[in-house]
This record gives sequence, C-alpha cells and structure tokens, in this order.
Amino acid sequence: MSTNPRIDAASPDTVAEFATVMARIPDATAKFFDLYGEFWQRGVVPPELKEMTRLRNARITDCGY
Repeated sequence: MSTNPRIDAASPDTVAEFATVMARIPDATAKFFDLYGEFWQRGVVPPELKEMTRLRNARITDCGY
C-alpha cells in the first residue's frame, strides 16, 4: 500500500489524495466518517492504544497518512 491512490480525484484538475478520491462517492464517504468517529469515540480499547495501532499499521504498510 502506498500514499499514491490508484483512482483519480473526482475533479480532473485536483491531486488524487484520500479526500479528493472519496469525493467520488459522497454518501459512502459520509457513512465512513460516521463510523470512523464512532470507532475513535467509543469502545473498550483506550484511544491511546488505537492511535498506537494506527501508527504501527501505517509504518508497516508504508502509508504516509
């Protein structure tokens, strides 16, 4: 996985990044962010552990986000 999306941005004159690619599917994007917010705000796993896990996964997959 890399930070270079394999899908073009929604607008032809825009750089393909997470938000500009997700603009192609606004309904799914809204639901994704609702779910993402629930993930970070609730649950039995402390936010600090969630963040450490997110950072480790990003490092392992060479994700720049």
